[in-house]
Amino acid sequence: MRFIAYNVENWLTMDRFVNRKPVQSSPKPAAEKQAVVSILVKNTPDVVGLCEIGEAKDLAEIQQSLKAAGLNLAYAHFTGGSDPVRHLGILSRFPITPSAKPAATEFQMKGQTFAINRGILDASIKVHGKSYRFLGVHLKSKREIEGVDQEEMRVHEARLLRRHVDAILLADADARLIVYGDFNDTRPSKAFKTVTGNYTDPGYLTAIPFKDSRGEAWTHYWELHDIYTRFDYVTVSRALKSEVDFPASHIIDEAAWIDGSDHRPLLAIFK
Repeated sequence: MRFIAYNVENWLTMDRFVNRKPVQSSPKPAAEKQAVVSILVKNTPDVVGLCEIGEAKDLAEIQQSLKAAGLNLAYAHFTGGSDPVRHLGILSRFPITPSAKPAATEFQMKGQTFAINRGILDASIKVHGKSYRFLGVHLKSKREIEGVDQEEMRVHEARLLRRHVDAILLADADARLIVYGDFNDTRPSKAFKTVTGNYTDPGYLTAIPFKDSRGEAWTHYWELHDIYTRFDYVTVSRALKSEVDFPASHIIDEAAWIDGSDHRPLLAIFK
């Protein structure tokens, strides 16, 4: 089973710069869309988990574009959180069963109530007779919010995700979980460690140690500040770890990656 986790950078209608000029209410440029589609088609995934999708019609556009290019991912699931602009989507060759929504989606900070910004995508897919449960997230960005600590918000969102993971594993200790997405934080961060849990715990999630063709592990390029960082992850439950093809799983780093997104996609392969 070939799974790609990919932040496709604002596949939505928004005010943006096109050819270094400001344009209002503009869709993602056609050349960027084509670069994303080309990368996905070339790497032949069975399932694709996507971040930064606008509306359901945007996910449908990706699905239709892939089909026209020869990659038929006939099944789709779309969800989100309190953010009305950016959402999560998953596409699959095989039928998708939307799973239970998290019991808790809100948290308290400084007397205010916040909801998880992009939500938690929860979907089950059976591939070649094996069942996988996918949990997709896009945690709070690094951008500051007046009067609120953006890092603390990510930790709260991570706790909600971890609570959902624990509930799933409590109901089924052998659940074959894939928890993936853009965490907007690094491996030493409190948010990341909150999601994975303690190594000695039965519910620990192992992060696949992706590298590119040069042995580098960064997945995001922040052009404004010229910073390369690892923000994107695919983690697995203990029941699934033995099926990960670690040597074959990698960061997709072909030259055209920068034309499609500021994130490089991750390809995880399961035996």
